[in-house]
Amino acid sequence: MGGLFICVAVFLQAYRGSVRPYVNFNAKHDAEVLHKAMKGIGTDEDTILMLLTARSNDQRQQIKAAYKKAYGKDLVSALKSELGGLFESLIVALMTPPVSYDASKLHKALKGAGTDDEVLIEILASRTGEQIKDIIKVYKKEFGGKLEKDICGDTSGHYQKLLVILLQGNREEGVDEEKIEKDAKDLYAAGEGKFGTDEEKFITILGNRSAEHLRKVFDAYKNHHKFWIVFHAVLGSAVDCAFSKQRAGTDDDTLMRIMVSRSEVDMLDIRASFKKMYGASLYTTIQEDTAGDYQKALLYLCGGND
Repeated sequence: MGGLFICVAVFLQAYRGSVRPYVNFNAKHDAEVLHKAMKGIGTDEDTILMLLTARSNDQRQQIKAAYKKAYGKDLVSALKSELGGLFESLIVALMTPPVSYDASKLHKALKGAGTDDEVLIEILASRTGEQIKDIIKVYKKEFGGKLEKDICGDTSGHYQKLLVILLQGNREEGVDEEKIEKDAKDLYAAGEGKFGTDEEKFITILGNRSAEHLRKVFDAYKNHHKFWIVFHAVLGSAVDCAFSKQRAGTDDDTLMRIMVSRSEVDMLDIRASFKKMYGASLYTTIQEDTAGDYQKALLYLCGGND
């Protein structure tokens, strides 16, 4: 049942990013700047990270094309030859088209040692229907398998049903005002007293309603029922999963994935949730738990201190 409630947390976010398209964008100029930063003895990492974290992913793809046209080589390969460690991994992630990035993370979550359920629900519950369909195509092209088949082979029960529903990419669009109150009451009834017993009801609502609709449902739930505290705790745990500020150390894979994939979507809300949970800003926590150029790039993606 835990996977279902991580899903609730994902739906609560309000789609406000910290990275926006650069206004005076010139792909050819940016390609030249990056070329100079990697030319000769030594690499100007500051220039690379400041430029790439200040461009949208679409703009980075245009820079990649301009670089190849001007210099006859692949920009990502050039960056990899000059950079190293976590900083290199982060820059490569930023240069990867979102659909390819999601497909690769899903493949890793399914094919690694054990299934990473948090990655599966985080990606599938927060992408649009069109994005899901594109991910399925890219997954098959790049990894030669069917995403639904691989997920069904690694999951089971109600959790599997929810993932399969999300994989259809047919969630309703917009907000159905007439369903808001009923959905809120159904969620309450499904969890009241014996938390999580009516999983089919959760699956139906979470798997088929739009993110916009669900946010209104959760607002109605919060206004009418004391059990809102349950959902608030879930949102907190999802942020905790995302940034893993643990005694064992920072989970850089998760931190990187969230910072890259949510920087243009809802990073401002993730920052607010983190501050509410820990009493410290995400920005400060990144400063404390990371270092070097990797840290600088993450701080730019974070977009500011709270």
